Amino acid sequence: MKDSASVAAARQMGSYRLTGTWTGVDAVNVFLGHLDARAYSPATVKAYAFDLVNFARFLIERDIEITHVVPTTLFDWIDAQSVYRSSSEKVVSITSANGSAPASVNRRVAAVRAFFEHQVLSGTLPDNPVPSPRRGQGLRPKPHGLLGHLGPGRAREGGRLVRQSKRLPESLDPADVSVFLGDLDTHRDRAIVLAMLFGGLRAGEVRSLRLADVDQGRRWVRVLGKGGKERTVPIDSTFFAELAQYLRIERPAGLSTPECFVVLHGPTLGHAITEDGLRSIFRYHRTRCGANRVRPHRLRHTFGTEMAAAGIDLLVLRELMGHASPVTTASYVHLSDEHLVNEYRKIRRVITR
Repeated sequence: MKDSASVAAARQMGSYRLTGTWTGVDAVNVFLGHLDARAYSPATVKAYAFDLVNFARFLIERDIEITHVVPTTLFDWIDAQSVYRSSSEKVVSITSANGSAPASVNRRVAAVRAFFEHQVLSGTLPDNPVPSPRRGQGLRPKPHGLLGHLGPGRAREGGRLVRQSKRLPESLDPADVSVFLGDLDTHRDRAIVLAMLFGGLRAGEVRSLRLADVDQGRRWVRVLGKGGKERTVPIDSTFFAELAQYLRIERPAGLSTPECFVVLHGPTLGHAITEDGLRSIFRYHRTRCGANRVRPHRLRHTFGTEMAAAGIDLLVLRELMGHASPVTTASYVHLSDEHLVNEYRKIRRVITR
């Protein structure tokens, strides 16, 4: 198999599918099609596709068919991801020189586990070869229906095979944000950054934001988030000031494009900004101004961190950020040493009265 087999992920009809001569391509594509049918976002399907490509290339290198995968195959794959591979090798690990981060490995394992569960529930395989560590005492609830173990918005969770430390959300220094904002050339780009910084919007949510979703009078936007969940997000007036200037001066008149933010120059003038286009904007300005840590998701994290530090109700913050789990929202509460000491002393004074 390994001498002639190949596999890659490619965008097809608004989603992602595997291409190549690897024997598992069709099976994986049926699985990815099922995720599309269950209304998972294109970004989620894309992530699954690339994670499964990583696993497929490992199988090709080891000359292992899907039907011959056993638990030890998974552990060998995990070990391989922790070792740097040179570009001359046939299997190019999607890693840094120090290997993949534990979170990345666990995410890939979750994707492969879901794929094999699909194989089992569709009757193709008798058992899922991916080990599933127990997350507590007692038996797990029985899955209901095809991929029933994957609840909406929870497709990539599951028992972790690699221990990973809990990391706080990465927020940005105000000076870096100020430098980055000062380097932006257009009202459009400033509005995009401010939507993330003052509204906590994800990059995909900003790109898909429609003109009809913006209420400049009430100073809020309607956002379609992960899992098709809709929420209303108020944003600071500085965002709406930049947005108004962009719509008045920069956005071409008479466009039928429903998305708010569009390409302003070149052959795709007037088309909605793509994922690659937005990434290119950030990369260009990071390089030009030196604010190398500024990225869309860190702007969102900065919003969440500042809101939590200011004492916002976590239920409100959860709704604003569109989190499926309250645990995710709670991760934004990381208090300073001074705050902990002051709160402790305040309570001690009450107790000792």
